[in-house]
Amino acid sequence: MRIRALALRIIRQFIRDKRTLALLFVAPLLVLSLMKLVFDGQTVQPDIGIIGAPSVIADQLSKQVSNVFEYEETAAAEKDLQEGKLDALLFWKDGIPALKLEGSDPAASRAVMLLIQNTLQSAGSSGQLSDSLTVDYLYGGPEMASFDSTGPVLIGFFSFFFVFLLAGVSFLRERTSGTLERLLATPIRRSEIVIGYLAGFGLFTLVQATLIAWFSVEVLGLYMAGNLVYMLIINLLLSLTALTLGTLLSSFAGTEFQIIQFIPIVIVPQAFFSGLFNLDAMNPILQKLSYAMPLYYGADAMRGIMIRGESLADFQLDVYVLAGFSLLFALLNVFALKKQRKL
Repeated sequence: MRIRALALRIIRQFIRDKRTLALLFVAPLLVLSLMKLVFDGQTVQPDIGIIGAPSVIADQLSKQVSNVFEYEETAAAEKDLQEGKLDALLFWKDGIPALKLEGSDPAASRAVMLLIQNTLQSAGSSGQLSDSLTVDYLYGGPEMASFDSTGPVLIGFFSFFFVFLLAGVSFLRERTSGTLERLLATPIRRSEIVIGYLAGFGLFTLVQATLIAWFSVEVLGLYMAGNLVYMLIINLLLSLTALTLGTLLSSFAGTEFQIIQFIPIVIVPQAFFSGLFNLDAMNPILQKLSYAMPLYYGADAMRGIMIRGESLADFQLDVYVLAGFSLLFALLNVFALKKQRKL
């Protein structure tokens, strides 16, 4: 009887907690559906530009991939390569084939190399064209590992994830312990409360962002072509966005466990749409969801800084968007405090 009573009490608790039931039954289905859309999308083919290629090679290459673009001017092709519109550029220099790889994605570079070599071997005699091929890299080089490409995205993801948890749980404790309620009983404004909490938590996010950036470059040896200060700025903006989002969502949670329940809805999609997986493989309509993900902009800026050595002017849009997300979530935090006290 006692075991039965205990089991019935737990069952009733679960039935009353709709959010836990959703986490248990609905969240796994949503995540699996999202993974299906991400990993079972359209086939990704490299974008290859060619200049002055013999017709036999151009025809052979076009049969293997559909994204082959012929250029009349080298400057236009080089510009597209720098802007990431091309994965590689194949041209002839003094009668010798030369390949220039964009280089920021080692997996894509290896795929293009194999494709070009096979094409030249098929079109040439006794593999002479393939043997004479010269290869150059716009970014990175043959020594760049796969982790060097995914590392900038992972840095942003872990910064975002842990700050989100820290902010959500810490702000929830302020509410459940009565500290926030006592603050709201004073003449202090809601905006002042939000700014004060963000400043307090922000100190630790600054330390965390600095530590992660230093450890990734100096200890793990991640490829770093840009300015470390720019990397710190983006990492700090990502952490600030996670901080404001975490405190906002904590207003709708009653326990630490309910904060964890936001992870499948908030954190998991961030990983899928951050660039950690090839967005070009997704359905074009699904790709547009990435524009609503803060981590997408942070990861784009981090990869630009660390791999391509971009300057502030190149990733300033990402800075503005991340700052806008932070400001939006902070303002929503102010309105969320109306649940605690009407001013």
